[in-house]
Amino acid sequence: MSTITATPGTDRARRLRAALTALLAAGVAVGAPFYFAPFQVFQLTMVLLYAVALAGLNLLVGFGGQISLGHGAFFAAGAYTAAVMLDRYDTGHLATLPVAAVGCFLLGLGFGVPALRLRGLYLALVTLAFAVFLPPLLKRLEPVTGGSMGLTVDKLQPPAWSGLAEDQWTYFVVLAVTAVALLLARNLLRSRVGRALLAVRDNESAAEVMGVRLSLHKTLAFAWSAMFAGVSGCVYTWVIGFVSPDSFSFVLSITLLAGLVVGGLASLYGPLLGAAFVMYVPNVAQDISEAAPGVVFGLLIIAVMFVAPTGLAGLAGRVRGAAASRLTSTTAPAVGDRKPDSEPSAPPTPADPEPVDAEPVGAPPRTERD
Repeated sequence: MSTITATPGTDRARRLRAALTALLAAGVAVGAPFYFAPFQVFQLTMVLLYAVALAGLNLLVGFGGQISLGHGAFFAAGAYTAAVMLDRYDTGHLATLPVAAVGCFLLGLGFGVPALRLRGLYLALVTLAFAVFLPPLLKRLEPVTGGSMGLTVDKLQPPAWSGLAEDQWTYFVVLAVTAVALLLARNLLRSRVGRALLAVRDNESAAEVMGVRLSLHKTLAFAWSAMFAGVSGCVYTWVIGFVSPDSFSFVLSITLLAGLVVGGLASLYGPLLGAAFVMYVPNVAQDISEAAPGVVFGLLIIAVMFVAPTGLAGLAGRVRGAAASRLTSTTAPAVGDRKPDSEPSAPPTPADPEPVDAEPVGAPPRTERD
């Protein structure tokens, strides 16, 4: 009875804690551009747009159980979609977002067909090939993509009524896009699609027996993942104002996958932590060693994975659980300190029975007359 009555209170406490955490995070996010310098605001903006790409990759890898080394190609497709629309057709920035999202969704839907027959290293090799051949293809489509020189477009400009600087306005626009994308990813995971993805990841045979259509959900996983990457690439064009094929090499795909693993697979907070890792750690590696920043970056990844095998999100959960258990152990009374209300008396020890007609030790044996 006590367990049943305590459950609603526990749920309410958890929801209250989540709401307070969300409000605190929103307050910090809104106040950040007014506190930091323009370059630091730019870095925070890049963290937000990378978080959108990692949220899509998390749907595919963390919750779908599939692997992709070509996520940077979808990122490049969204970036070039926005750049071509802004440069060739002079559309507004916000008009490029739905086009990039739908275009990359369809591209991922078509690319998800190989996922029906491939898995593991074979699927990773196919996606890596997609990331490798896309930059040379963009260079050959010079009339549209600008070739090796790339395309330069206008950045987001703040309206006069906002009273904000360019970096602040861009930050708030990207923050809004990121909030909507992360909320959409969260709702997807809590819907039937998310439950089906988890079932497919854990056991495909059992999921198929339960009525889950493997082909549909595997393809949708690629489609949703590509859509998030395309949105992130579109926002990248807004922020940077320049795209070129060399900016989207296969190294970008590997970096995104490494960021997701470091941040935490199958975690709602993992994409944000992984995006911060992707943005800031290469700069730290550059400061440590200008001659070999890649070596330092790799060593830092190894160090993080050694300390937190389940990612930074899992490390935070373990620290929180250890702190809670330690707090519980210090506040709870020790077992030896608790005294029962009434101590039961020890049962009486039964007396030894007296020997019947016992003879003293050393007495002579009795005769028949005695």
